[in-house]
Amino acid sequence: MSSYANADDSGPPIPALIGSSQAMEYVYRTIRRVARSNASVLLLGETGTGKELVATAIHRLSLRTGGPFVRVNCGALSESLLESELFGHVRGSFTGALNNRTGRFEAAHGGTLFLDEINSTSLQLQVKLLRVLQEREFERVGDTETIRTDTRVIAASNRDLMEEVSEERFREDLYWRLNVVPVLIPALRERKEDVPELVAHFLNVYNEANDRYVVHIQPEAMERLQHYDWPGNVRELQNYIERAVVMADGDELTIDLLPDTVTIGQPTGNRKLQAADLESLTYAVVERGLTDADANEDNLHAKIVNRVERELIAQVMISVNNVQTKAAARLGINRNTLHKKLKEYNLES
Repeated sequence: MSSYANADDSGPPIPALIGSSQAMEYVYRTIRRVARSNASVLLLGETGTGKELVATAIHRLSLRTGGPFVRVNCGALSESLLESELFGHVRGSFTGALNNRTGRFEAAHGGTLFLDEINSTSLQLQVKLLRVLQEREFERVGDTETIRTDTRVIAASNRDLMEEVSEERFREDLYWRLNVVPVLIPALRERKEDVPELVAHFLNVYNEANDRYVVHIQPEAMERLQHYDWPGNVRELQNYIERAVVMADGDELTIDLLPDTVTIGQPTGNRKLQAADLESLTYAVVERGLTDADANEDNLHAKIVNRVERELIAQVMISVNNVQTKAAARLGINRNTLHKKLKEYNLES
């Protein structure tokens, strides 16, 4: 994207980001505060929320803006290829290594290295990443010469890294080195007031790209776009607008140009649970428990309470897209307690 959003007049505009919602204003403020430091940043958010755009904005507003901005998708490469990609290799270090190769850390010297999907790295590679973050040095694969690097690292994950740490899939020491400044990027369903602005932007982009002139949008179509819950976030919206521009007969985006998932709607588990939902949930579970219970059954109180608790935890997990830290916060319990409850009630999946 090429437009600018400026949610705070006291600072420079944020390149590439769109939206003026309160949720995005928080992101803008955090970007401005962290940009001119050298601190590591951890971007958290669902797939399609724009983590790479935020990383780019931090780099452009930083003191390193004149240096390189290098991207690596850690989830797209095998462990051996990723190690070579990050640190480089020397000729003959492995089969197929016909020449010396400069790694991304070396290429990003004086600038910023963006490590997307950092959660997909192996524990063995995480040890090497930790060393670079702490010591600012590394060796190419198959080499003994130590290379110093002045590179700022911005990492991103679409999974709860603390949960990965608890499951021993991610090193805790690396987590704390990366998580100096965390930035949680909101899902599109959490900032639906930004949908019209995003739609207008994508219409401009794809009108120009396809030599079209779709400049109006049917009110009913906009209403459906704003009520949809966007599991694929901004990337999904972008896809649908591009498709609509290509398929439109005239200058208006009409409801028939949108997919059935948007026009018909979907039952969503991502909406927030309201007080009325919880009250209805409690009555339903208690009533069902009393109906199912034998008239002479003992310990009925504990059994009914457990049923209510199980159903409540299940519904909250659905409402936060199975992110345990968010669920624990909503329930008001410790994350470790939630983890035990999920196991106890067989809700881990």
